[in-house]
Amino acid sequence: MAGKFEGEEPINEQAVANMYGAMRAEIDQIYSKITELEMEVSEHSLVISAIQPLDPSRRCYRMIGGVLVERTIKEVLPAVQRNKEGLEEVIARLNEALEKKKKEMNEFEAKYKIRIRKADDEVMNENGRKEGSAQGVLVGPAGANE
Repeated sequence: MAGKFEGEEPINEQAVANMYGAMRAEIDQIYSKITELEMEVSEHSLVISAIQPLDPSRRCYRMIGGVLVERTIKEVLPAVQRNKEGLEEVIARLNEALEKKKKEMNEFEAKYKIRIRKADDEVMNENGRKEGSAQGVLVGPAGANE
């Protein structure tokens, strides 16, 4: 994935837009994966904080590959801590990749002079208020139509 867009020169405006869209999609994927892994880290932290004060010889259950396995806290706690540390390392690498992709996208934006238009372009009137963006419903007094 890294460097996928480097070295390729887009042919026209549509190709530039497609490449930019693909870059944004890739960044969004990285963001969602980071969020998912951060949720797993918080779940691991909850488990660790719940079982740490308990007796190490007490039995507990752990899901391994879809199978519920009976173990002791002494066996499970180090494994859960290692998994949490591994997830944190993956998150750190994904954050580095995300920063690299953002930089690559910013360079792409600068090279092709890409500007993002907001979906709701608002016009300001002379009082500094937005015009045309208010969408409300005018409701008369209750029971007026009866």
